Amino acid sequence: MESAASLAELQAEASCPICLDYLRDPVTIECGHTFCHSCIHQRWEDLPGTFPCPVCLYHCPDKNLKRNTQLCHIIEVVKQIPTTGNERKLQEEKPLCGKHNEVLTLFCDSAEEMLCPRCKVPLDHQDQSLIPIEEAASSCRKKLKRYIGALLVEVEDAETEYENQVAKEFEVQKKVEKWRKELQYECKELKCSLQIEHDVFNAGLLIEEKDVEEKLTENGRQISNHMFMLNNLLSEIAEKYLQADVDLLTGIEDIHNRYEKLETPAVFSYKLKKESCNLPPHYLGLYKMISTFQVDLTLDPETAHPSLIISRDRKSVTYRTPDGLPNPQALTSYPAVLSSEGFDAGRHFWQVEVRGTGEWSLGVCKESCLINSLISPSPSNSCRHIDLCASICGTCPRGHIMRVGIFLDYELGDVSFYNLNNGSYLYGFSGKFKEKLMPYFSSAPSSKSLTFIIRDE
Repeated sequence: MESAASLAELQAEASCPICLDYLRDPVTIECGHTFCHSCIHQRWEDLPGTFPCPVCLYHCPDKNLKRNTQLCHIIEVVKQIPTTGNERKLQEEKPLCGKHNEVLTLFCDSAEEMLCPRCKVPLDHQDQSLIPIEEAASSCRKKLKRYIGALLVEVEDAETEYENQVAKEFEVQKKVEKWRKELQYECKELKCSLQIEHDVFNAGLLIEEKDVEEKLTENGRQISNHMFMLNNLLSEIAEKYLQADVDLLTGIEDIHNRYEKLETPAVFSYKLKKESCNLPPHYLGLYKMISTFQVDLTLDPETAHPSLIISRDRKSVTYRTPDGLPNPQALTSYPAVLSSEGFDAGRHFWQVEVRGTGEWSLGVCKESCLINSLISPSPSNSCRHIDLCASICGTCPRGHIMRVGIFLDYELGDVSFYNLNNGSYLYGFSGKFKEKLMPYFSSAPSSKSLTFIIRDE
């Protein structure tokens, strides 16, 4: 009995761990395990980097295969030993066909089912593609390798998208915090009269912030779950890839189906809408005026003083020292320019950004203004009304940027000026307008360098 057990153990040691048959052309890898040369070559085919041992999973740095000549001779001797009982036991260790009780050696590619040689006879398999298990396993490994590559890309994309969602959530918080600070500043200026509007506005921000954050969090959770599924499937496929042929092909249909049915969750996109306060009359609805009555202005080069350079898009003008003859069409000898658009009805709002160093003047004047009618702004008088022309003057120190908002209500005869740097009310003019009014922009000759930029938002 002990002799039979020892002989069975000898035959097991002479078998390949991959194909479970006697070793053919045996080779030994770095960890010490031995395999058929064709089996280990097929298992490591197309693998990049390190090469795992199918038995102990030791990562071999290269495909260094050492042929075991002595073991080859020993196996030939073992094959000659007449051990029918042990051969039967060894054969029983291999999966057998449930119908014919024979070793499964074939694989039906269309039905994804392992068969024995006698399974080829029935009609239900005659027209189907039957290939040896070793060949089927090799083909399946190549497909699983493609799955691994595709899943790695999807995992990376999912991780990137998750990071983007986290960044978006932070961006929402940052924007809301910025708007909350603006709100608190306005409320400080108007004190108790704005407390009700403050509460309403702040509540609206909180609701929108909570709503967007909840949606971003939920979307992030979905992406996180998707990442978890992808990583699980990736690990399962990677483990499946390293299994023996029979184990690899067992249940392979489930992996195919799960991979094909993968669905990437939709990415939630958002657009914050900024609420605005209903402010008192002298400060009334600055943000509403901007959003409701904002007009698109362009500068008229034909009215520009020769010291002014108009940009190609006619959205900005820069003062420079004149180096040529005056423009005969210029409205004034003073460094000024008018807008191409004028207004004889309705409500209109435009924004001007002043950069550089020097004195400047902004406002509106009648279309019928004659040459030289725009009088130089006086540093001692920051605001003036000249022949139905409302204007505001100022000085821009070095490195300072001044943003001015101008609101015209033609029917009410009202022109208001706002400091858009802090949202404060600067000056207002009331009169009766009878002809078209033109926005104008001017710089004092003593100014070193000034640039006016018309903003559309």
